[in-house]
This record gives sequence, C-alpha cells and structure tokens, in this order.
Amino acid sequence: MKISPFLLSIFLFLLVVSGYAQEIQYPYPVHIFRVNQEQKTVDMAYMDIPAQGKANGKTALLFHGKNFNGIYWREVIAFLSQAGYRVIVPDQVGWGKSSYPDLHYSFHALASTNKRLLDSLNITKVTLIAHSMGGMLATRFTLMFPEKVHQLILENPIGLEDYRTMVPYAPLNELYTNELSATYESYKKYQQSYYPQWKPEYEEWVKVQASALKDPRFKEIAWVNALTYQMIYEQPVCYEFNRIRVPTLLIIGQEDRTIVGKNRVPKELVSQYGQYPALGKRTQQQIKGSKLVELPGVGHIPHIQDLPAYTKAVLSFLK
Repeated sequence: MKISPFLLSIFLFLLVVSGYAQEIQYPYPVHIFRVNQEQKTVDMAYMDIPAQGKANGKTALLFHGKNFNGIYWREVIAFLSQAGYRVIVPDQVGWGKSSYPDLHYSFHALASTNKRLLDSLNITKVTLIAHSMGGMLATRFTLMFPEKVHQLILENPIGLEDYRTMVPYAPLNELYTNELSATYESYKKYQQSYYPQWKPEYEEWVKVQASALKDPRFKEIAWVNALTYQMIYEQPVCYEFNRIRVPTLLIIGQEDRTIVGKNRVPKELVSQYGQYPALGKRTQQQIKGSKLVELPGVGHIPHIQDLPAYTKAVLSFLK
C-alpha cells in the first residue's frame, strides 16, 4: 500500500514530536498559563508542587537560566518542598514547554508575565530563587514588584557587569545564524565551561538543552535564543542593585568565569571580566544588608555541582 507524501510528512512530524516528548521528562506535572502578549496568545508552562513536609504557608518561585528550563531545579524543588514550601517553577516564555513566540523579549515583560501567573494562583508573596539569566530576571521582578518578594536568592547570576562594555556587538541575524549552527557537541563544550571538572552526571543537562535540535520548532527556538541573547546584552541590571530593598542572599561559586558572549571578547581582555569572586563581593556591597556565601571549587551551577553546600546555604538563609 502506497502512502501519500502528505500523510508520510504528518507521520514523520508526529514521530519527531513524540520522540521529543519522551526524551525530556519533567519531574512533576506541567500546567499551562495562557496570556495575551503583543496581540499573540502565549502559553507559559509551569510546575506547581505542594509542600511535602509540614506546610509553612510560604511559596518559593524559581527562575531558570538561559540554557536551561525548570527541569534542572529537580533536587532544589525536593528540599524546598520537604522544608514546607509550595514551589512554583515556570518555564519562561521562550523556553522549555512554553511557547516560542516572536516577540520583543524584555526582562520587564517576562517579569510581568510571572506576576500575572502568581496573581492567577492567588499567591501574594514569594521567596524568589534564581540562577544565571534568571538572576537578571529576578532582579527586574524584585524592582518592579517589591511587594511580591519576601526574600531573594541569587545563585551565580549573570549580569553582574555590563556586557556591552567588553563584548563587541553582534547583529541579530548573526546571532540567529550561530544558533542555527548549534550541535550536541557545541552545547556540551559550552556547558563544560560551567564546571571546574566535568563529570558524567552533568551530561543529563546537555541532553535537555540539545533536545531542541530534534524539535520540529528548532528554527523558532533558534530565533528566540538569538532574541534573548540580545535581551541580556542590551538590558543590563547591574546599575540598579542598589535599589533592591528585600533580604537578599548571593550564592557564588568561586570558579565561575562566565561572560555572555565570551567568544567575541579579545583574548588579551578575557581575564579582566567574568571574575565572580570579585563580582560577588561588589554586588553584595551594592545590595544593602545582603549576605554572601562563597563556595570554593564550585563553578556556574552550585545546585548541580555541590547540592549539599547549596542546600545548607539556602535553608540557613530562609530560617
């Protein structure tokens, strides 16, 4: 029996989508919050995990980094839930199981969408925990909606310096072309820079990021990746840390040397930037009353590389 080219294309599309869905498993049920933004209907995926221990009536909101989604918060969700917190973990619009709309991406707009999500869940106040790019978003969220934030925890946030001052500008089309050329190997090479020493268990997070390569929406994802790089580059938050007025904890892995756009920085200048030991101290001085936990031997993702030390720092601050 012959199959028409049209039916064959539909079959192959469903096969790819099915494979994508099976490869990436979220640790908890995923819900969808639908919003209208720039005359588009946009879906924001999120996990909503109730307290597993004795409920303390508090809610933790977790913001992921640029090369991740809500999945990598798995162990953090577990210990927060056990400590009595309800935990909300969104995939930001443009990441994970959320929509990939062609929008003007801004930290202001992302913060507003998260605020709308909390309002829809009748959550009035949160402990906001954020990593990497999520730290830039959490900073903007806290400045826009300080009444919503009970405590703020920033884990190796990017944006502690203004990348425009050291990274040469790249046009959006160039960024898009670079994203289209991504491979499993290029994702892995970049993630290897997150750790002082690579371990086999870190491969899981490369697989999560590289799942986009098999997604039928890959070109849309690549475009959004370019747009959100542009957002990071053009919308610094480092000049406004002194406006934060909520109790804040900085957790800084001391081996982190992340610079967004590092490959375009002249080699002779690279060592002058991305120096997280110094950046952490400087940021603590800017955020009045903040606390700093420095983790020696730890790179860009403390909650993956050294979960016990990260857990101790977070729970000590929350208590």
